[in-house]
Amino acid sequence: MAGAEFLFAIAILIMSVVVHEFSHGYSAYLLGDPTAKYAGRLTLNPIKHLELFGSFLVPLMTYFAGGFILGWAKPVPYNPYNLKNQRWGSAIVGVAGPFANLFVAVFFGLFLRFGIGAGFLPYSFFQILSSIVFINIILAVFNLVPIPPLDGSKLLFAVLPASLSNMQEFLEKFGFFLVLAFIIFFPGAILPIIEFLFSSVVGTGF
Repeated sequence: MAGAEFLFAIAILIMSVVVHEFSHGYSAYLLGDPTAKYAGRLTLNPIKHLELFGSFLVPLMTYFAGGFILGWAKPVPYNPYNLKNQRWGSAIVGVAGPFANLFVAVFFGLFLRFGIGAGFLPYSFFQILSSIVFINIILAVFNLVPIPPLDGSKLLFAVLPASLSNMQEFLEKFGFFLVLAFIIFFPGAILPIIEFLFSSVVGTGF
């Protein structure tokens, strides 16, 4: 990946993680929790969401370790006790971010499938649109890994029986280190899922 392409990919990543975090905050707001609004996080302004480690250093690490770009923004704060649905509220807030990224991926993937693929758009748009689709799919799949603080953990904890509460405590205690280990040692573990979704969204022949 050339320097200019890498910087462009970083720009796509930044806007994608902003959409991701905004979706968390907005879903919590719709469920009755105004915490994100009061914190000034119900905005698409990147300055409000980005952090040095997850938004800049991790993308560099994953690029050199696995050849793809991965990262995140500051988690949007929310109070689960304010949510109208106490059983599934946190899970809904959790999956809202990955769902938003999948929506973006499908939206731009349609241009690849029916625009460029059918000859209605110039091929020069291919790299731009494919990067948007690919990065958003990466974010969606990565964040659905069921390790805290990733979003998949909220869905896991919503269905986890009370008898396995010790597992939840362990994951919450060591989750950050487990995520780092996952990024460093297993960056390619989710690539088959990502590649399958990418080909499913944009179609074959690209």
